[in-house]
Amino acid sequence: MSVHPGTRELKKGSAELLILSIVEARARHGYDIARAIDERSEGALHFHAASLYPLLYRLERRGWIVGRWTEKAGERRRRLYKLTPAGRKALAAQRSGWQAFVRAINRVAGVEHA
Repeated sequence: MSVHPGTRELKKGSAELLILSIVEARARHGYDIARAIDERSEGALHFHAASLYPLLYRLERRGWIVGRWTEKAGERRRRLYKLTPAGRKALAAQRSGWQAFVRAINRVAGVEHA
């Protein structure tokens, strides 16, 4: 994950939330997940394979996502990751926790939304 100075730990702590959010709507392969995060964040968040795939494997071991291999003629095989029911619950909990955390940080830091 490439980051701006001083934000590495914030992004590291939100990586699972980001990945679960991306696979919520439909199954995606690793490159597509990384690209979607980059696009949705307008380039502020970028995952490299070296950091993305260990996260995907960890989420799969927890039962929050499930991966399956797919093959298309003329293309290499890809592993598609899909959110599980347990993953949906984890995503909801992480979103709630993240919102509470951001509200608290905003109160302490004096940041207000327009």
